[in-house]
Amino acid sequence: MQSLLDPLCDLAVEAGRAILAVYAGPIAVDTKDDRSPLTEADRAAHRVIAGGLARLAPDVPILSEEGRHVPFDERRRWRRLWVVDPLDGTKEFIKRNGEFTVNIALVEHGDPVLGVVYAPVPDLLYFAVHGGGAWRRQGHGPAEPIRARAPDPARGLTVVQSRSHPSPDLEAYLAGLPVAETLARGSSLKLCAVAEGSADLYPRLGPTMEWDTAAGHAVVEAAGGAVRTPAGQPLRYNKPDLLNPHFIVTGGATT
Repeated sequence: MQSLLDPLCDLAVEAGRAILAVYAGPIAVDTKDDRSPLTEADRAAHRVIAGGLARLAPDVPILSEEGRHVPFDERRRWRRLWVVDPLDGTKEFIKRNGEFTVNIALVEHGDPVLGVVYAPVPDLLYFAVHGGGAWRRQGHGPAEPIRARAPDPARGLTVVQSRSHPSPDLEAYLAGLPVAETLARGSSLKLCAVAEGSADLYPRLGPTMEWDTAAGHAVVEAAGGAVRTPAGQPLRYNKPDLLNPHFIVTGGATT
């Protein structure tokens, strides 16, 4: 799997360039059936990634937010698949705040084992492989290893939360914790904040889809963190229902 990282990082950056080409001009917004926004940048990034993955691993199927709907009767036979969000954080893209990402993950037997997260505006890349560590690279600089930090209630917790999806359940959850600081981030950058040790905790008590989390999940776990449901169960992928349960991301191995 390690050999896949370089071409996948290159592919994520190429998709990011396609996104930025749209970002530079007027942004036309369509609405999907679930009322979420869709732009030409989502479509352009999907085309880049789907074509690149087909060349890189033609035998591995792709589950992409902007790809075709694949019924579970077909997907249940997939033991290995790509889980892709070509543009995670479309709302942030439309707001032009720069907090959107390209997410590419490899899932094996329901577990994310490799992940690439690329933020095109800051030119910031996170990538990881199961058992091989996690890294961050800024622009053309060197790749630097990252490590999640274990939460320390004595010093207070730094909590990262969604910029565009506030939740009353989250407010109630945080009321019972020693929170010293809160950070707002868009897209998979919330998971990456925990992976790199700039935040201790990311509780997500609202809806997300598998393609929103798979790549960042892989980065967090390779960095020594954990992604669990409130009951302590790991998130699983390629489920009959692609909607994730609520989850909590921590810098430690347990929630």
